[in-house]
Amino acid sequence: MSQTNAIFQAIADPTRRQLLLKLRNKRLSISQLAEDVPMSRNAVVKHLQQLENATLVTTEKKGREKLYSLNAEGLKEVQDWLAIFDEFWDEKLDALQKLF
Repeated sequence: MSQTNAIFQAIADPTRRQLLLKLRNKRLSISQLAEDVPMSRNAVVKHLQQLENATLVTTEKKGREKLYSLNAEGLKEVQDWLAIFDEFWDEKLDALQKLF
């Protein structure tokens, strides 16, 4: 699987997107990440592993804890891929603007 596909597969899941949002401003432990997620800690760990495999999160060992951080650089591939469609939306919005 290509890296871009791994990233899209990782962000396709709402739970993984929620975890990424939690990590956008700070490093968090598994316990902190699992607080508001309605699933077991083991399930959260599996989601985090998939995010790590897609290079969307990084980890750091601090004592007995593993801290997770967002690697926003991984999302650049998504942004670049979506930019391909900007021209399509620009044309549609220009056409709509001409109507008004």
